[in-house]
Amino acid sequence: MELEGKLKLINETQTFGSNNFRKREVVITTNEQYPQDILIEFVQDKTDILNQYKVGQEVKIGINIRGREYINPKGETKYFNSIQGWNIKTNESTNENKPFETTTDLNSDDNDLLPF
Repeated sequence: MELEGKLKLINETQTFGSNNFRKREVVITTNEQYPQDILIEFVQDKTDILNQYKVGQEVKIGINIRGREYINPKGETKYFNSIQGWNIKTNESTNENKPFETTTDLNSDDNDLLPF
């Protein structure tokens, strides 16, 4: 899955526990009729790919939705979801925004298709 939007926030990398688990969170504002601010986390070696991005950039982020079960000390079962990023690129780096190529090689046969 992918989410597209404008980078609203890029947090610093956080390190947790004795195994040095790393996490870095970003927020993007989606480009839709009703824009949403979506928190996406990047973990471990994926935290470093965010170093080249800045707040305000239009990006496309490859994501996975993760879910987990937790049983609290009272024995109650709770469920948590997270959105985990694995890839990010600017919209400028995709082919979608490249300008159309123009041509001056018009054959007379091509002109027969025009309605006027």
